[in-house]
Parts: sequence; structure tokens; C-alpha cells
Amino acid sequence: MKALVYHGPGRRSWEDVPDPAVKSPDDAVVRVDCVTICGTDLHILAGDVATAEPGRVLGHEAVGTVEEVGSNVRTIAPGDRVLVSCISACGRCRYCREARYGQCLGGGGWVLGHRIDGTQAERVRVPFADTSVYRLPADVSDEDAVLLADILPTSYEVGVLAAGVRPGDTVVVVGAGPVGLAAILTARLFSPAHVIAVDPAPGRRQAAAAVGADVLLDPDDDVPARVRDLTDGLGADVAVEAVGIPATFESCVELVRPGGHVANVGVHGSPATLHLETAWIRDLTITTGLVDTATTPTLLRMLAAGQLGVTGLVTHRFGLDEMQDAYDVFAHPADTGVLKVALFRGA
Repeated sequence: MKALVYHGPGRRSWEDVPDPAVKSPDDAVVRVDCVTICGTDLHILAGDVATAEPGRVLGHEAVGTVEEVGSNVRTIAPGDRVLVSCISACGRCRYCREARYGQCLGGGGWVLGHRIDGTQAERVRVPFADTSVYRLPADVSDEDAVLLADILPTSYEVGVLAAGVRPGDTVVVVGAGPVGLAAILTARLFSPAHVIAVDPAPGRRQAAAAVGADVLLDPDDDVPARVRDLTDGLGADVAVEAVGIPATFESCVELVRPGGHVANVGVHGSPATLHLETAWIRDLTITTGLVDTATTPTLLRMLAAGQLGVTGLVTHRFGLDEMQDAYDVFAHPADTGVLKVALFRGA
């Protein structure tokens, strides 16, 4: 089969690799019908993720059709259309029993496209299939469903829920890429007074408005002053960092009020400074995290009921064999205007 293979920093190829097979009684082999590319894949290609070894098939988000299951698999069967989650869960370890699947100790967590071969391929082996894939309703499209593999639960859990967004809050989302847009979309579920989107790209600010941001700012604006103007001089209740660079993290710490919450969602490849000389007295809460995907069933029900407006998050579509072209587009958003790409089998 064909797959996108990582060959070290800056090097990738679409090449022939062996077909996956069931190795464990808990495995499933899924034919990939729709797949996407994540900013984390770009971090791997940049050399920021040392645990991803050369030779690895990348990708951790997909929708597909089950082709084969191991003898222990009970909840899916060949022919089922499923969502492949970015997180695999053994279901037995301490963290899985606490629904913290991202920290799985039993061979799960973020393994697809990281420690084992991933979804940017014609087929993928999924470990712990009963707890790591989700059957899809017929009325949910592949393109919409694939957004629930990572960016929607990540933004919802690591951003909105971790920060405790409440009705009437002022929420600042720094970075209006796919993850930031998903944070805006899911923050709106809690009726905040304002959702402020900060991004240098006019197209992304407009996309933020389309999913619920009511204040749009360029980083070159006096963002702290604008936030104070909206909050009686206090600062935001919540700031969601959705970029993954030191400057945006430090900006989020500056933007929240005393007693406020910074939820770091971005993947960082270099150190960021926490200015405790000024922050120690402000009673701040700062959270980080890897998604657990515990909310995926809830988000899937909402999507099926038409309560999540994900239309517009996918801006570019390709055939699966156009993977290299899709990467080139996704890696240069300032030039291409891309938000999220989707690649389809047989397109």
C-alpha cells in the first residue's frame, strides 16, 4: 500500500509500505476513506518530536471502513464505518480508568503516527479498537467526522473545559488556525459574553467570526488595551493559546485578569518564559495537556444533531495520492489560505 513516511527532519515521501495486519486480539485494520493533516505532523517534520522515529507513517486522524478485527474486538465489525481517534486507550490502566486516555500506560495514548504507523496511508492498524474507534451515523459525512478525530476534542477538552469557560466570561483565543477556530466554536457552547480572536491573517480572523468570535484583533493592535476595555480594566477570564510559540504563550499570561485561566493548547517546540516575577501575585491558573478524547462521543452526538457548525473548517480537498501536494498547501497557510485539508480515497 501507499503511505506518507517520515524520513527525518524536513524529509517525507509517499511510498510503498507493507500492508498492516492484526497483531493483537484487540486490533482492527481500517481502510482509510478520509484523512487529514495536523499541525503536530508539521512539528514532527520540523524535528520537534524526538520520539517520532524516521520510517514512521505519519497521521493520527481518519475516517474509514473496518476490514479486519482481532478475536477480542466486540463493538465493531468488518464493513463498519468508523472514526479513528487520535488517542488509543487500553481501557485498563490507572489513567484510562480515570478517563485520561491521553496518558494511557498500557500501550495507548498518542501512538498513531508517533510511536506506531499512522493514518496517512491506504490502511491503518488501530490498537485497542473497542476503545479507540467510533461507529459513525450514516448522516454524518466523512469530512465533518474527521474533525472529531483530534482538533474538536482537543480544543474542547484542553482549551474550553480545562479553562472552565462559563456564561458571561470573556474568552481570548490567540491563534485562529484549525485548533483555535475549534476552541471558538466550542467556547460558544457556554454562552460567554465575548470571544476575542487574535490572529495576524485577515482570512483567519474572518473564519473566526464565522464560527462565533465577536471581536477580531490583529496582534499588531494594542490587544491588552482592547481586552481591558471590554472587561472594565480587569482582563480576560480565559485565554486559550492555540499557536505553540513563546510569544503567544506569554501574551496569554498577560491578557488574563487576576484569578484568570490560561489554557495552553498549542504544541511547543521551544521553551517559553513564565514571568513569575510579575505573575506570582495574580492567582493565575495555567493548564497544559494532551487530549483524552473522553468527549468524542458527546461531540459526535452534537455533530449528528446539527449542533456543531463545522462547515468551513475544511478549505482544501485532495485525493489520497495527492498527499505531498496537500502537505505543501497545509504547510504554507499565509500563501494558500488553508485552514484544514481533507484527503479522500478514490478522489
